Amino acid sequence: MPIATIKILEGRTEEQKRALVAEVTGAIHRTIGAPVENITVIIEDMPKTNYAVAGILASDKKPL
Repeated sequence: MPIATIKILEGRTEEQKRALVAEVTGAIHRTIGAPVENITVIIEDMPKTNYAVAGILASDKKPL
């Protein structure tokens, strides 16, 4: 029973999350042969105030 945990920054749509879990489930199924019905995907939304890269909080970064 494979379990994949994916941590992403908050703000993704439900549709994006649906696509993500479908792709991850398919990748696990194809690569290790686990039955789709046995694959669990957990998405953990992280607040931007709880994530930093190079000493800068994601909440402090300016959008591109």
